[in-house]
Amino acid sequence: MCGIAGILNLREDLPPAEVEQLSAMAAALRHRGPDEFGLYRDGRAGLSHARLSIIDVTTGQQPLSNETGTLWVVFNGEIFNYIELRADLEARGHRFRTRSDTEVIVHAYEEWEDEAFRRFNGQWALALWDATRSASVRSTPASTAGVSISRAR
Repeated sequence: MCGIAGILNLREDLPPAEVEQLSAMAAALRHRGPDEFGLYRDGRAGLSHARLSIIDVTTGQQPLSNETGTLWVVFNGEIFNYIELRADLEARGHRFRTRSDTEVIVHAYEEWEDEAFRRFNGQWALALWDATRSASVRSTPASTAGVSISRAR
């Protein structure tokens, strides 16, 4: 299981998350993902990831972004139907640079926004930063009530 963490500045006048803070969060999660560590930060959001490599061990590093760098995700879990979703997204014109289920999340969110999470079959916890909208989305599957989505702007 990977470890994910993040910092979101709710006000634009606050300084960005410090690299040291994000690194310390990833280090605290080392027991969950000892294979790699990754960080992303901009003026409003910082994401940390401690990776346990299972799917796409060579190119599935996180945080992972879309082609324009406007959507960033950290993810723990597995999307069981990612191969089918990927084929659907490719048919809709999306281009992939990895073989990971994580990249399917980014493209699915681009295509379907919050509805994307209802299309996932799997077990996951994720945080997605949408820099264009200055919105943070967190999602987990809820066992009986569907998908839990929380959003901050």
